[in-house]
Amino acid sequence: MEIWINPACSKCRSALSLLDAEGAHYTVRRYLEDPPTAAELREVLDRLGLEPWDITRTGEQRARELGMADWPREAAQRDRWIEALAAHPVLIQRPIITAEDRAVVGRTDEAVRRMLDGRDG
Repeated sequence: MEIWINPACSKCRSALSLLDAEGAHYTVRRYLEDPPTAAELREVLDRLGLEPWDITRTGEQRARELGMADWPREAAQRDRWIEALAAHPVLIQRPIITAEDRAVVGRTDEAVRRMLDGRDG
């Protein structure tokens, strides 16, 4: 299991605490320092079953500067969104927890527990 975090984020710290309390084995990726590539984002989006606009923090200053609130949310624009997330990782919703063929945006304890319920062992 891997968790993409921003250490300054309270939701990320909460997810880490829950993973630790449950004895989960995971690796931490500080995605602002080690940003995912466009290909990695596509893979994670597939596992999440979401579109890039679903995991974009449109309230961020950078999103406002890019005018993302006005970007079309349609298949033809998917790559544009993914490239923006890869170029500006601060725009990625957090934390994202991945494992094998599934992933969740772990903003709630329930979401983190769904991921833990599916773990092996």
